[in-house]
Amino acid sequence: MFDQPDIPHFRQRLQQMRSEIEALEQARDASRATVELDQTRVGRLSRMDALQQQAMAEATNERARVTLKRIASALQRCDDGSYGECLRCGEFINPQRLEIDPAATLCIHCAEQ
Repeated sequence: MFDQPDIPHFRQRLQQMRSEIEALEQARDASRATVELDQTRVGRLSRMDALQQQAMAEATNERARVTLKRIASALQRCDDGSYGECLRCGEFINPQRLEIDPAATLCIHCAEQ
């Protein structure tokens, strides 16, 4: 249905995404720091807020790890020549879908199922 995607273009997009995520991950390291439970320095509400921020930062980091794995997998598919093929039906994924999510593994039809 669709032609093979422009692999060099998408490889560059994937590498750029990976670099951006890794840079953000380094910037978030401070948010993951252990929350000190010294009530003389931090009030109860501030401590609860810090714990909530720490949990949110950890959830964000988990999403980043999953995205980095998806990117690594997509780059591997670029190397082995299967990038852009739906992993379920084998048809090429619409290039517009790949522009939105270069790490997509399923065509829109299979993703909807």
